[in-house]
Amino acid sequence: MTHYSIGELARLTGLSTRTIRFYSDSGLVPVAGRTTGGFRTYDVDGLARLKLVRTLRDLGVDLPTAHRVLASEVSVAEVARTHAEAIDAQLRTLRLRRAVLRVVARTGEVQMVHELARLSEEERQAILDDFFDEVFGGLDLDPTFHDRMRSVRVELPDDPTPEQLEAWIELANLVRDKDFRASIRRMSVRHQEMRAEGADLSGPSAEQMEVFQYAMTRAREALAADIPPTSPEGRHIAAEINTRWSEVLGVPVGDDLSRWLDEFGEPRAERYWALLAKINNWPPVPDTTAERRWLSEAGG
Repeated sequence: MTHYSIGELARLTGLSTRTIRFYSDSGLVPVAGRTTGGFRTYDVDGLARLKLVRTLRDLGVDLPTAHRVLASEVSVAEVARTHAEAIDAQLRTLRLRRAVLRVVARTGEVQMVHELARLSEEERQAILDDFFDEVFGGLDLDPTFHDRMRSVRVELPDDPTPEQLEAWIELANLVRDKDFRASIRRMSVRHQEMRAEGADLSGPSAEQMEVFQYAMTRAREALAADIPPTSPEGRHIAAEINTRWSEVLGVPVGDDLSRWLDEFGEPRAERYWALLAKINNWPPVPDTTAERRWLSEAGG
């Protein structure tokens, strides 16, 4: 039977003699015999056990677990699966930490970013639910609209990109902003009043979406053509848009239409959906801030 000295094992495995002696003293690699001079020797089984221990240690497996593998108390497959899951969790933590640091590097905010990033899924959703409770609470809203709004969830990935993390932080601050809450509450109260008057507020119709896109397209074209909103041409475009709006909304062009747009034209509401889209990996929501500003000036 082939026997190896500690020095030979060191050459065959790449481990130091001190490490091999430690593993041997720990019972991981039993001594197979002694030389005439009293030095330890190890057999082929000892070499195989030593190579397995080295591999397990390289993969981050602790010595007690390696001992259990060699004692057949647990299989290599089970250990590999458990450690792979642990590494996955560590990677998620590291990726989140990296995203936080990149956001901090851009914003200079430390504590707020760190605290918001550490929230659980339930804690993130609680922030959104608290917002809904305040802006919708106690009002008789259209059930379809109400249920659709409240069904929205914040689905920040375990390993978000810095952009997703930034979007979540902005969203959390937005829905906790008192002025934004007051604005959405006013819109909700008006929603209740219009519903009591018989208006269908279950959601925008295809015709309403079409006229909205028409307005944004006309404003975008005017911006691209460098048409000032207060110029005669800009006023003419605004008048055409107002006429289309009034036909769809059933209110006359003028003060009534302007009042309707003021009541339901909160620009930060669009930002709310744009942030959710980025967080949840939905198709991006177009930013119509410039178009809205042009329309507002043209209709002023």
